[in-house]
Amino acid sequence: MSNSLNKSQIERFSRQLILKNVAAKGQKKIISSKILIVGIGGLGCPAAENLIRAGVGSIGLVDNDIVNLSNIHRQSLFNSKDVKKSKVSIAAKKLKDINPHTSIKTYNIRLNEKNIKNIIKNYDLVIDGSDNFKTKFLINDYCSKFKKKLVTGAISKFDGHVFTFNFKDKKTASLKSFYQENEISDDILNCEFEGVLGTTASIVGAIQANEALKMIIEIGQNLKNKILIIDLLNLNFRKVNFKKK
Repeated sequence: MSNSLNKSQIERFSRQLILKNVAAKGQKKIISSKILIVGIGGLGCPAAENLIRAGVGSIGLVDNDIVNLSNIHRQSLFNSKDVKKSKVSIAAKKLKDINPHTSIKTYNIRLNEKNIKNIIKNYDLVIDGSDNFKTKFLINDYCSKFKKKLVTGAISKFDGHVFTFNFKDKKTASLKSFYQENEISDDILNCEFEGVLGTTASIVGAIQANEALKMIIEIGQNLKNKILIIDLLNLNFRKVNFKKK
């Protein structure tokens, strides 16, 4: 990569560049970053859109689902014309229109123990926008094993949870330090039965992207050994500490 930003990059990212804790040095880190987004749904759509607008250089999209009409109220990259089409294919086209300079790779598969290693090894940071705890624990385990950075999100009704993990730090707790794997039910993540307001997904996904950018640039405070609990019905945001187990 060039040591300096070109004229087009300076214009495109000008409002970020004037931030003292971003500047050219931070922007170059963003452009050099490689981020994997698992789940191109209510969380993955706003996360991907915010990251690609910020200039992330390489993005991977993982999802084997198609667009359903019921997705559109909360999955911001899709519209009515996209129904029954592949989520990753549609998302990649729309993201490319936003920033044609970002490299986008699609994985029209369901992440599992057989394929995750070969996918995750190519990325520095993972955004977990999945909707089931089996996948969340799988992502957590492999990010921990390969010392990756991870931003995990979960939503239901008017509520959201956000975690950040930097597994290069040995003192970082994991998802299993907060959720007990054998005691947690996917029912709390099931929008079909529990319901969710579309704005809840947009806000939590945007926060995930924000936390990812901070980790890339290495600025501010993250949620190390904390969970951000968001109650949008009453507009309450709070952090709760938890310990590594």
